Order: sequence, then structure tokens, then C-alpha cells
Amino acid sequence: MLEIQKKHVVEMARTAQQWGLCKHKAGNSSVRDKETGLILVTPTTIDKMHLTPRDIVVMDVEANVIESEAGLRPTSECLMHIEIYKARPDVFAISHTHSLFATSFAVLNKPIPAVVYECAILNLKDGVIPVAPYGRPGTTALSQSVVEPIKRADAILMEKHGAIGVDKDPYEAVLKSAYLEEMAQIYYHALMINGGKEPDSFLPEELQRWEYPSQITFTR
Repeated sequence: MLEIQKKHVVEMARTAQQWGLCKHKAGNSSVRDKETGLILVTPTTIDKMHLTPRDIVVMDVEANVIESEAGLRPTSECLMHIEIYKARPDVFAISHTHSLFATSFAVLNKPIPAVVYECAILNLKDGVIPVAPYGRPGTTALSQSVVEPIKRADAILMEKHGAIGVDKDPYEAVLKSAYLEEMAQIYYHALMINGGKEPDSFLPEELQRWEYPSQITFTR
């Protein structure tokens, strides 16, 4: 069932670990099938580098397991993935990571402002990477906590927990998680260099003005 989508989930999980966004058994990834609406998620407590498509669990939006070839349980945070898909019909891939700098700001419940223009790719409606309020992992409180923040950005922090990147494309979802970590690092270093004072940041209106240069044309 949905073998191509299963491979996408495996690639997402492995890439997140290879890029240092997750370590060991941390984090989870998912893809939503456009035709059936079924959700394919990583299983719980499995090292991502050992994953195979057979390990990926297929669920519906009611949290029913439709298929688990390897007999594994879905990630305990699958409810969070389901709620994000419900809140964002445009999203078809979710990357949940525990990257170091992003999680450090999540521990402090501190949003990350758009200090570099590249933040525009994260679709920050309020000009910041927001923080979802704390919810215990695996609970409905956690799954509900991310709903409003994920409506305001494609990358968010989770208080005392980690981070999330979303997109319509599996690779781009992981890439947004990577961008989020890079923005967190830049913001951290800017604060240190500036003696703890907040650096200037972009207003959301400025971030939304970006467009590809109209002067560029193709002669052939």
C-alpha cells in the first residue's frame, strides 16, 4: 500500500538524522497521500537509519492504523501530525525534529524573529517563528497546541520539546526544518555579538513582498 509514499517518509527521516536535526530515535516524519488522504508515519522507537518502507505505518485521520506490515506502532506523536493535516489542507509532509539551537529557543519559549530575509521561505505571517505552548508528548494537549501556530508559519517551535517544518513536498518539509535550525543559530550568534540586545528584524509585510526578478528573461 502506497509504496512510493513510504519511501518518501523513510528518506525524510534519514535525511533529518543525516543533517543532524535528530539523533538516535528522536523526531518523526509523515506524508499525507493526496488521493486517499491516508497518513504515512514513522514508527515509534526505531533508529531512523535502520528504517525501511516496510516499517512505515499507514493511518487514517481518525488515528486508525490501516496497515503496519512490520507490526510496529506509529509514533506516539501521530495525533500531532493528524491535527496539522486537518489544520493545513495545503500540507502533505511534516518533519518533526529536535535540532539543538531551535530546541534551545523552544525551551525558553522564545519566538525567533526574522533577522535574515531568508526567513521569507518559512511563510511567517507574523514575521516570527512562533512557539506552540507546552503539551506532554503523545497527548491530545500536544496535538492541539500546534494547531494555531502552524496556521501562522511553515516552521514552528514546540515549547520544551523541539520543532516542526511543513510543506507540500517531503524534501522541502525537511529542508524547512533545516532552515529553521540555521535561523536559530544565526539569531543566537546575533544576540551574543550584540550583548544580548535584540537585533533588528523584518516586518511580515517586507517578507511577503519578495518576488522573482521580472528583469530576467529567456532568449531561447
